[in-house]
Amino acid sequence: DEYIGMCRREILDKFLRDRAIEYGATPINGLVTSVDVPVDHKISESQYTLHYQEFEAGKSGGTAKTMNVDLIVGADGANSRVAKAMDAGVYNFAIAFQERIKISDEKMAFYEEMAEMYVGDDVSPDFYGWVFPKYDHVGVGTGTVVNRPAIKQYQKAIRERAGDKIAGGKIIKVEAHPIPEHYRPRRVQGRIALVGDAAGYVTKCSGEGIYFAAKSGRMAAQEIVKLMKGGSRLPTQAEMEKTYIKKYDGLYGP
Repeated sequence: DEYIGMCRREILDKFLRDRAIEYGATPINGLVTSVDVPVDHKISESQYTLHYQEFEAGKSGGTAKTMNVDLIVGADGANSRVAKAMDAGVYNFAIAFQERIKISDEKMAFYEEMAEMYVGDDVSPDFYGWVFPKYDHVGVGTGTVVNRPAIKQYQKAIRERAGDKIAGGKIIKVEAHPIPEHYRPRRVQGRIALVGDAAGYVTKCSGEGIYFAAKSGRMAAQEIVKLMKGGSRLPTQAEMEKTYIKKYDGLYGP
């Protein structure tokens, strides 16, 4: 039988974060605002400087801090600040628009084992519309590359196509985000490597990216650890391109 695999990000992300901490990572509840890249970073071991806001429970604002690091793996999504700092280049993208809608328990029961995908020029000229079940609500959305200004028109159409199945529901959140259409021109610069959406690793036909984010993150980390030889040296751009990038492209190439 055909199926659409779904995951709850709040559970998956916590699992990955907790496992990283268990293995020795130090978590920081923060938001990177900029990255200082030395002009000679491709030919030297000059450190990078991360500027970020660190947040604490019970406080509305963050505290500005900096951190110097030898190497960066940018896993910060399609709007990656790391990619911008390293001059990774631009890529074309689809705009995805989604409304999280709370519907009745009776209507939610229909989606207990059901995820819907809709096609047609009314919902998108080049993508698809969807109704995906979440924990206690549904995500209703669509996307497009060729006519991004009309995204709200397509969103109205997908709500109409879903019809009575979501009628009377309450919109609890509205989201919009880019979906990369292809890899970034430069995924490694100096000792900075991109993974996941930041690198442009997304299935073009569906917009799915979690699998490739996980695979690329693991592959990049494994290759970097090998190259560092127990922390005795830093990898070069050429080495990361010949290991991480070559192996990833060999499996999932553009």
